[in-house]
Amino acid sequence: MGETRLRREARRRAVELRRVIGGEIRRLRVDAGLTQAAVAGAAGIHPSYQGVIEEGDREAGYEVLAAIGAVLGSDLSVRLFPTTGPRIHDHIQAAMEEALLRVLHARWIASPEVPVVRPARGVIDVVLDDRTRPLLVAGELNSQLRRLEQQVRWHREKELSLPSADLWRFAAADGAPATSRLLVLRSTRDLRELASTFRATLAAAYPARAADVAAALTSDAPWPGPGIAWMRVDGAEVRLLDGPPRGVALGR
Repeated sequence: MGETRLRREARRRAVELRRVIGGEIRRLRVDAGLTQAAVAGAAGIHPSYQGVIEEGDREAGYEVLAAIGAVLGSDLSVRLFPTTGPRIHDHIQAAMEEALLRVLHARWIASPEVPVVRPARGVIDVVLDDRTRPLLVAGELNSQLRRLEQQVRWHREKELSLPSADLWRFAAADGAPATSRLLVLRSTRDLRELASTFRATLAAAYPARAADVAAALTSDAPWPGPGIAWMRVDGAEVRLLDGPPRGVALGR
């Protein structure tokens, strides 16, 4: 099995981190007026190992980094910072994406799983490029929502990060395109209740009518702006709804 995109990105990020950590160690050492040999001796490692750590050519374990930090009067801290959400999706979400791609009008060029790196680092589920006008839509698909506020923030950050995607240079060949957001939700009792409970929050983030969103996805109707589309999942059958599900006032 070939290397996945996630593994390639993880390896690249690890190289970046090694170089950043090595540069910080070098700066602290130089500021303290210490040689590599002096720091290495005090930390209990070989001077050549100290050198390759500072160059970012070797990955040092936590114990070694903690020892070097102690010599330099610094603490070692390792944290994971949430960015734009997890990469692993459930099988229902994958089926929803497949169903969306099947019904898209020919005006749309769809690019699934688009990495972005700044200002937020993550992957957009699908980016839609409108052939009829300079517009990119960052699409997110969810079969469930555990943290509404976080999802809304992540989605906005992903939209703002579109210029860092590889496809941006092609979309912007004749000038920077407009950007927008599409949130696709599975019609479940929990999500319908959430749409009712937090109607004002979702309406502020996704003000377009759901019927207009569905029409723009499946025909040459104009894109209405950030909006929500709904999908019904019945076993193996997944279909895009032409408006909000029954009982949902949001997007009407």
